[in-house]
Parts: sequence; C-alpha cells; structure tokens
Amino acid sequence: QVQLRESGGGLVQAGGSLRLSCAASGRTFANNPMAWFRQAAGKERQLVATLNWNGGATYYSDSVKGRFTISRDNAKDTMYLQMNSLKPEDTAVYYCAADTRTDFGMTYVAAEYDIWGQGTQVTVSS
Repeated sequence: QVQLRESGGGLVQAGGSLRLSCAASGRTFANNPMAWFRQAAGKERQLVATLNWNGGATYYSDSVKGRFTISRDNAKDTMYLQMNSLKPEDTAVYYCAADTRTDFGMTYVAAEYDIWGQGTQVTVSS
C-alpha cells in the first residue's frame, strides 16, 4: 500500500522550532515533486513549500519564507520541514503530498498532488 506518514507535530511556544518528517512506504517518490501543505481551522488548504525530485529547486509561500526549510533524503524516502521562529498563525494541520504524475519537475497546485498523508497537528501558543 502506497502511503505517506507525517510525524513531528506538537505544541510549541511562539518563537520555537519543530521538525516535521514525511516517510514514504509502498513505493519510492524519488523522481517526484513533493510538498507540505497546511490547513488551519475554518480555512482552505494552503501550500507551504514544495521541492523537486532532488531538492535542488524549492519554493516557499511568503508567509513562511526565511523561517521554514524544506528538504528530502531520497535514500530514506523521507521529506522534512524544519520550522523555526514559529508564530501562532502557523497553527494548522500539516500535510505532506507527492505528485506521482510528474517526474523531475515542480508542482504548485494542490489538485495535482495525488498522494497525501493523514496530517499532523502543529499548535503554536502565544
């Protein structure tokens, strides 16, 4: 069964850090773009960051640029999101996703991602 599983979420004070992991199983996504999305209560799912197959190209939303770092280790079939200087407005469920229909490119639209994890809650207290 093809799966993505997020881990590393939790409760942290404003200004703190968390590192999210997204582990793949059932197949490799080494050739595919992957991304982190988040969805706050009552809001639409939002792209946080995305990267291409080897991490050589990355994209960040303006709201996280300079604070978050996306990376991947294809040997471990795992993607990461290092989150620093966290703010209360970063509170959301964070999802990882893979676009298996694209090789070696970048994908920016949620609808084009076909494999999703179950999500991990990140709560930032003020």
